[in-house]
Amino acid sequence: MQTITLNSPLDMHLHLRDGDMLSLVAPYSMEPFAGAIIMPNINPLVDNLEILEDYKSRIMACSKSAFEPYMTLFMKPYSREFLESARDKIKAVKLYPAGVTTNSENGVKSLEAIYPTLEIMQELGIILSVHGETHGDVFEREAEFVEVYAMLARQFPKLKIIYEHISDARGLRLVEEYENIFATISLHHMLLTRDDLMGEKFNPHLFCKPVIKTAKDGEALREFALSAHPKVCFGSDSAPHPKTAKESGSAPAGIFTAPIILPALVELFEKYDKLDNLQAFVSDNAIKIYGVTPPIKSVTLQKSPMRVPESIKSTDAETVPMMADKNISWSIKEIA
Repeated sequence: MQTITLNSPLDMHLHLRDGDMLSLVAPYSMEPFAGAIIMPNINPLVDNLEILEDYKSRIMACSKSAFEPYMTLFMKPYSREFLESARDKIKAVKLYPAGVTTNSENGVKSLEAIYPTLEIMQELGIILSVHGETHGDVFEREAEFVEVYAMLARQFPKLKIIYEHISDARGLRLVEEYENIFATISLHHMLLTRDDLMGEKFNPHLFCKPVIKTAKDGEALREFALSAHPKVCFGSDSAPHPKTAKESGSAPAGIFTAPIILPALVELFEKYDKLDNLQAFVSDNAIKIYGVTPPIKSVTLQKSPMRVPESIKSTDAETVPMMADKNISWSIKEIA
């Protein structure tokens, strides 16, 4: 039986939520992955060290294997004194334009207001993570933000900028043009198109921000990922919501991909005969970009089908994974 072993896989963009949902979904990331960048847009927002350390403790209480949560702060104006005290406890500060996605109402309304913070981050070597969208046409919001990324890269040339969950092919040029711009690529943006989201009927479980784009965009993203371009790495943007909320009249944005990530990535890379590049995409590039040393963990997958459950649930929470009730040709054999 064909197998592949991945060493210390990393998820560099992960939403673990909190409370009952955290307890439900965290093991699906913490078991197969050696570490992950944890997003700060929970309630209350992770914008001070007390909240950050408490949240990290709740995350670690869910762990049954070696796993490092790389914590982030929600962007707001921060002092030098604070950032100096925080830099050894965080891996990035996450910029959300106000109101663009879940729990971002208190995000950045004026870039100029955070310039002093960005200057300090540049000097201290703290990474800037960005959810880059405007409030324009839903399919053009990311493309409209491209010039903001470029402006930030020029204004702060020594600031490492992560273009998160890139979904629009027009943004890929920034990775090539600017030395200090890197990107995370998600599974769903590589595999799905907007026809999957709303071609025949709207599927709320595939609604996310940035929204799924065209087949052409997915093809361009796959090209970067499959080649293990050194300036991109894997970030799932796995973002669970309660099943009842997703199937209500006002579905929140987010796709829950954690249960399928590694089998689906192996299936994708095998399809294009690029399995030799998967280790770099799912670990090695991230180690270099973020300067992390993850726990040692090996995950062996086998070419044996797995059936994705219709939902993931406990007595207190339920959420629906991507590819629910479908088969993936690979499955996890062993985690060591």
